[in-house]
Amino acid sequence: MSAPARFRFATAWLPRGWRNNVVIGVDAQGNIVEIRSDDTDTTATNIAGAAIAGLPNVHSHAFQRAMAGLAERRATGRDSFWTWRETMYDLAQRMTPEILNAVAAQLYVEMLKAGYTTVCEFHYLHHQAQGTPYADRTIMSQAVLDAASAAGIGMTLLPTLYQTSDFGAATPTPRQGQFVLETDAFIELCEALKARASSQVATGVALHSLRAVPLASMREVLDASIARDGVVHIHVAEQEREVAACVAHTGQRPVEWLLQHVHVDERWCLVHATHSVESELIAIARSGASVALCPTTEANLGDGLFALSSFIDSGGSMAIGSDSHIAVAPAEELRWLEYQPRLLRRERNVLATADESTGSRLWRLACAGGARASGRRVGSLEEGNRADLVVLDLQSPALAGRSDAAIIDTFIFSSQPGMVRDVMVGGRWVVQDGRHFAEIPIAAGYRRAIGRISE
Repeated sequence: MSAPARFRFATAWLPRGWRNNVVIGVDAQGNIVEIRSDDTDTTATNIAGAAIAGLPNVHSHAFQRAMAGLAERRATGRDSFWTWRETMYDLAQRMTPEILNAVAAQLYVEMLKAGYTTVCEFHYLHHQAQGTPYADRTIMSQAVLDAASAAGIGMTLLPTLYQTSDFGAATPTPRQGQFVLETDAFIELCEALKARASSQVATGVALHSLRAVPLASMREVLDASIARDGVVHIHVAEQEREVAACVAHTGQRPVEWLLQHVHVDERWCLVHATHSVESELIAIARSGASVALCPTTEANLGDGLFALSSFIDSGGSMAIGSDSHIAVAPAEELRWLEYQPRLLRRERNVLATADESTGSRLWRLACAGGARASGRRVGSLEEGNRADLVVLDLQSPALAGRSDAAIIDTFIFSSQPGMVRDVMVGGRWVVQDGRHFAEIPIAAGYRRAIGRISE
């Protein structure tokens, strides 16, 4: 067995806090096998800068990165998520495996350069436009797997079940045909993709939403081994109209209904859960499920505000995602998680505690919740985890003169670019000196793909 590669960092944020001269040993499989602080071993490779755990991005619709900026004109009447969705459908129908692969690869490069090291891909583009299946039913899923491999990001692939257009088993619209799979076909797809898992790729399942998955189908999927062995994600309570429709059809609010009708535990990730009342938040926390918050997308869509402070106080687990990718920056997502309650309550450092600063607490919580939601051994620098880390450039002007305790707060709240210098994923340096190893050819492929979409 070969000796682990050893890297020494000027300072590193470990589970027990900041430590200096930290040596991290990484084996050939990309796992952390040793961590020592105040180490003077001169054989380790010196890495100047501050090392922190890479952040999981737990909610991604990769194809929507190509849509950023294209839905910022008012539709007829009141503009909302539901009018935005029509533009999204137009884009979806232009996606082929080749175009999706190019868009996803560009997105994943952007994620890595910003400090994300894992992505959970909530993937529901299964078919050709108008719903015609591909001869290879896995081809669109493989397109995002190949993109993740090309970019070097860790992935949890979440094939997504979508069957109805609304509560009451409403027939899907023609524009939703790309998304629809019968339950047996969906389980077969998930099983085929599970066989492609590796140290860098985990798989789970996603149920698009309560309005898109009838209870019988949901239970059939959850009883299958593909769901028992991995994480389960679902959009829930994102829109007030969705909540009203759920109450009208079932007599219960979405989260209330979900928790009563299926067994939700720590393997689950409830995406958005924006319009959840206090009793639902407490119940989510007790279940052990995580909530995926996507502040920039939720703001862009006008969704509403999640009661994060109450949820955390109840012991809830939170993670973040960039969802529609109107922004691809973990610092921005976390900054807005704090700014939202500041504006509502007209006070500062709402999410800080007496022992932990705002930025440090947000990064720690999002890493822990992200690890749970991704089903991967990530989210903290400790032995046994994947060697996924971000090196912040202490020579960046924004970090000049900052003590260890202020590094993460400055990264999140100074809003300055260029602080992420190096990124390691699974023991491999994928970003060095601010440049991704394949960013030039991947960007060229992205530009060609956008040209095809625009024809």
